[in-house]
Amino acid sequence: MGDSDSTHSETQLSIVVAVAENGVIGNQGELPWRLSGDLQRFKKLTMGHALIMGRKTYESIGRPLPGRVTIVLTRQKEYKSPHPQVLVARTLDEARGLVATTEMDHHEAFVVGGAEIYRLALPHAWRLYYTIVQASPTGDTHFPMIDFRAWQKLESTSYPRDEKNEHAVTWQVWQRLPYMTAR
Repeated sequence: MGDSDSTHSETQLSIVVAVAENGVIGNQGELPWRLSGDLQRFKKLTMGHALIMGRKTYESIGRPLPGRVTIVLTRQKEYKSPHPQVLVARTLDEARGLVATTEMDHHEAFVVGGAEIYRLALPHAWRLYYTIVQASPTGDTHFPMIDFRAWQKLESTSYPRDEKNEHAVTWQVWQRLPYMTAR
């Protein structure tokens, strides 16, 4: 098991999230916006990697995303994988361990929601791919508060609203300061 353990410890958790100015990330199991550019960015970032998501997020997507392995994190003991390529974990540690069993890139796994999973993963994440949606939509799901003093901004690029993106956005990449990561 040593080989799996070393890969597990080398797997970095990254968070990918789009957050409105009011902290909203979802409404009734749906994204509260249409942002084609952000979905393209998500695909480019995550292709060839494992995605860790909560059961509700998985069910809202409804299928495994091509070119990636989906790991569903759930407390439901009876929950079974709806597709052979979808793995199920009961803890974040177990999910990280499952990344090592896949044929995907083991160095970075992406946490992609929902709010409870973000809250659980945030103390362990080393990178944050953070889209600021310049809007304040109604929503029932919010991203947890972040102390950005524990992070260093590596990139920030703004894009205007257009025919495929109903709101302007700012794409940011943050890296956790080395002494601020929980292991």
